Amino acid sequence: MSGDGEERTPHKDKQVEAEEVDREDAAAAAKGDDEDTGAPVAPIVKLEEVSISSGEENEHVLLDLKAKLYRFDKEGKQWKERGVGLVKLLKHKESEKVRLLMRQNKTLKICANHLVLPSTSLQEHAGSDKSWVWHATDFSDGELKDELFCIRLGSTENAQKFKEVFEEAQESTEEKSDEIKEAAQSTADLLENLNVKEQNIEEKTVEPTANN
Repeated sequence: MSGDGEERTPHKDKQVEAEEVDREDAAAAAKGDDEDTGAPVAPIVKLEEVSISSGEENEHVLLDLKAKLYRFDKEGKQWKERGVGLVKLLKHKESEKVRLLMRQNKTLKICANHLVLPSTSLQEHAGSDKSWVWHATDFSDGELKDELFCIRLGSTENAQKFKEVFEEAQESTEEKSDEIKEAAQSTADLLENLNVKEQNIEEKTVEPTANN
């Protein structure tokens, strides 16, 4: 006799054990669907690594700041937002030319790409100490265009830093241009001297006429 007065027979005990085994098997089967066996699983599609060039590999970063860029629409006679992102001043390692490059956030689309030239003049926009306006021959759309840009930096300090690095790049470019001019003048002088020497040699090597 059991404690609750119900008699447990061998038949009932076997039935209870069978039900418990069935429940354990079902639980184990359900768990087995999600269980990690540790066996290696081959990927369905094999992806190969692709190297993406940013075009900035041969340049030093002189400046890197968050900014908002505007372009003046000549037809509509109004400023239009060009993009929000990082503006960079990049100096080429070999040619030492400096360019301004700005990409939009997320899409990384280029919204400004032009050389920093000595002739470029930064001007405050509407008296704001956070914004600068300048003209440039831009190549961001794949073709050269004369654009009027306005950039707004996040703080007065960043705006001054942008101006300082921009003007330093202009000075270095101007010095480089002077060096090129001097080298060209030296080459011209050298060629002129060589021509004079060649003429003198030709005059000296002319055979005198025989006297009768």
